[in-house]
Amino acid sequence: MAATMKRILVLITGWAFIVIGIIGLFLPVIQGVLCLMIGLIILSTEYHWARRRLDRIKARFPGVARVSHEAAEKAGVWLRRLRGQPEPPPT
Repeated sequence: MAATMKRILVLITGWAFIVIGIIGLFLPVIQGVLCLMIGLIILSTEYHWARRRLDRIKARFPGVARVSHEAAEKAGVWLRRLRGQPEPPPT
C-alpha cells in the first residue's frame, strides 16, 4: 500500500510541475522551463518516455546535465537525512 501511495504522489507531483511549467511559458512570473525540467526529472522515475526525453535534453545541453546531476545528488542527501539514514561513504 505504501508503494502505491508513493507512486501516486510522484505522479501527481510530476504532472503538477509539468502543468505549472506549461503555464509558466506564457506567464513572466513563473519559470516555465525550470518547472518543466523538474517535472520531467520526477516523472522519469516512473515513465520511460520522460527518461528518454530527459536524456535527449541532457545530450543536447551538457550544462543542464551537470546541474541536473548535482541537484539529484543534493536531493538524495536531503532525502537520506529526512529518513534518518546514514550518509554513504564517499567514492
